Amino acid sequence: MIAGVTYYLSQHPSIVAFRWSHTQSWGSTWSFLVTSIAFYLIVSVMTYLFLCLLVRRGKPVSLGPIPALHSLMMSVVSAIIFAGILLSTAAEIKETRWFWRRTKTPFQWLLCFPLGTRPSGRVFFWSYIFYLSRFLHMFRTIFSIFKTRKLTFFHLFNNSILTIMSFIWLEFSQSFQVLAILFTTLVYSAVYGYRFWTAIGLRSACFPFVLNCQIVLLSCNLVCHIGVLTLHFMKGGCNGIGAWVLNSVLNGVILLLFLKFYVQSRRKKFGRNGEIGKDKDL
Repeated sequence: MIAGVTYYLSQHPSIVAFRWSHTQSWGSTWSFLVTSIAFYLIVSVMTYLFLCLLVRRGKPVSLGPIPALHSLMMSVVSAIIFAGILLSTAAEIKETRWFWRRTKTPFQWLLCFPLGTRPSGRVFFWSYIFYLSRFLHMFRTIFSIFKTRKLTFFHLFNNSILTIMSFIWLEFSQSFQVLAILFTTLVYSAVYGYRFWTAIGLRSACFPFVLNCQIVLLSCNLVCHIGVLTLHFMKGGCNGIGAWVLNSVLNGVILLLFLKFYVQSRRKKFGRNGEIGKDKDL
């Protein structure tokens, strides 16, 4: 069973021979990226306005089991991506370590791809799957609009920027993406699993679980970005450093918006009942 899982997640010919290509990979063009994000923003705004016109203000609209099923699906998808890129990373290190073992350790390779790295092979296959999964995450915004009757700039910006960054990882073979995907999918599998758990009526955690997970994820990303910058200057350069700079700026903006969103939510909750909210969207 273990051998079968390993084969289908890291040794299958489609995974090993993967190559990011504008002509062969679905959704791999800049025009598709811009169009899809514009469509996401328009649908989100139109859904919000539609509900404001037809439904009484503040009244949530039930979608039945759809949000719970979406959470379950996203938890499973995130767990599969985590397992796939973990096994693929181990296989890549085992097969190519001879090429860079004198200058890099496996952990350094995870942070800093050698110059000239192309977006092909196992880890980039799972990076591509992660990129596609970002479009499934966007449905969370629609569910939130129906449930809370609110549409925040942070949610729209966060989902849009994370989708753009996952595209850039592939387009420029950016360093650091392997660890970023490992951290993100591990957190997402836990968060969406928790959302499914609470959506079916089971007891929620006695602390803000989702919020704490997001803080841990942002903290890990911040530490890794510092590691990439250090290796870039100490080890002769990391591949895709220009894209990494853009990635860092966007992550910084997301961090600032998250802190602002967190402080505002904390003030509102304390002002109303002295408690911190337990479920903030990733």
